[in-house]
Amino acid sequence: MTGTLYLCATPIGNLEDMTLRALRIMKEADGIACEDTRHTLKLLNHYDIQKPLISYHQHDLERGEARILAWLEEGKTVVMVSDAGLPCISDPGARLVPLAREKGHRVSILPGASASLSALMLSGQDTTRFAFEGFLPRSKRKERLRELVRDPRTLIFYEAPHRLKAVLSDMAEVFGGERSVSLVREITKIHEETFVTSLGEAAEHFKSQEPRGEYVLVVAGAVQTEPEGPWQELLRQYLKDMPAMDAVKAVARERGIKKSEVYQESLRLRGRT
Repeated sequence: MTGTLYLCATPIGNLEDMTLRALRIMKEADGIACEDTRHTLKLLNHYDIQKPLISYHQHDLERGEARILAWLEEGKTVVMVSDAGLPCISDPGARLVPLAREKGHRVSILPGASASLSALMLSGQDTTRFAFEGFLPRSKRKERLRELVRDPRTLIFYEAPHRLKAVLSDMAEVFGGERSVSLVREITKIHEETFVTSLGEAAEHFKSQEPRGEYVLVVAGAVQTEPEGPWQELLRQYLKDMPAMDAVKAVARERGIKKSEVYQESLRLRGRT
């Protein structure tokens, strides 16, 4: 039998940010898959919805997936939610979608609140082109930032309060202290705040102020000042701003040149041939 899996957005703060369609389908569904059953129960109780819950979180993905797929194979309808916002975005639900489709089940969406897009709208940064980076890795954070240092798109990051100071310090070092950033927190809540400043000033500000709440960082993209000349000149500029291998990879990717060729040129420019 073919079941239906709905991917359902939930409020990122204010419980009233649920669509009428999402509430109707949650009431009609056979069960609800969620990260934290206690958290989801608060939402369901608010709307007087009583449904069986399937625990599905990153610490026990396989068991949760097996239960959800078993329900779908019985032809049932399952609504999958995250603790807040969109499931599958910085969320273990991303694994389940291809599994359900491989089994021939229908997958549909119940759209709604998104912390990343809401923060982008509030930020005042350029919305023409943007990239969602989610949470930076715990290790090799600066390496990831160096990969993004010349990206012209507005960059969106999620960050926890206990890591915010270190992340802002690294961003100011890699991107430059003058780069504009909008720090958005408590979206749709009573203490919603958007703090627009530079990375250097933000890093300095939080040396004396303790971060509170989950943050979305919306960082301005790099100003494109690279020369229009040959790729060798571009490589020369990149080598001034980033580690050699990062510069090689960036030039090879941007100009469509073999990495080995760019690497040899980097050796020559650094006087190692």
